[in-house]
This record gives sequence, C-alpha cells and structure tokens, in this order.
Amino acid sequence: MPRFREAGDIILDLFHRDGRVADRWLSLHPREFELLWRLAEQPGEPMTRRELLADVWRIHFEPETNSVAVHVARVRAKLDAFGLAGMLATDPERGYFLDVPSEQSVFTFGDGGAGTR
Repeated sequence: MPRFREAGDIILDLFHRDGRVADRWLSLHPREFELLWRLAEQPGEPMTRRELLADVWRIHFEPETNSVAVHVARVRAKLDAFGLAGMLATDPERGYFLDVPSEQSVFTFGDGGAGTR
C-alpha cells in the first residue's frame, strides 16, 4: 500500500493519516481522512452513500443518520481554506467523487511537485 496518494493539490499521507496542500496540513479527523483516501483511490469515479458506508464506515446497512453528508461537509470546509472545496463534488444521482483538475497545480513549484513532499 502506498504511503502517499495525490489528488490534485492535495497530498494524503497514510502515515500521518492527514492531508496537506503545499506545506499546510488539513487537520483531518480519522473518518475524514478515510473518506478522502478512498475517493482519491479513483478520482472522478462517483461512489454512492452505500458504497462509502461499506468501504469507509464498514457498515452494510442504511443507518438513520446523515453521517456521510456531514463528513463531506466538514472536508469541504477544510478544503475551502485553500479554495478547493469544489474538488469534493456531488453527483445527485451517482454519489460523491473527487473532481481533480488535469492542469498543473498552483502549488507546484516548477519541479514536478518533488519539493512539496
């Protein structure tokens, strides 16, 4: 399993169980990290609420809570500090996904990102 997973301007660090943009940590809570880590595994591919509950929460029934939506909102709020809230997108019919731009990051320093790790 890789230690790092990149999703656009975000670098997720499995060792620290947190994400960062450039040199600033996002201060993700464990479930928030797991949510982003799972979505970053297949950027652009929507995951339904049920799939996320199974993969991230490890429950295989429909709870009477809106836990997924709450965690998505919290992650978006943390990403908003970097102008990246829209990266965690919602497709009303297919679920949540990371909308990772294909252009070069605004946080890359001209060395392909090697200096940001």
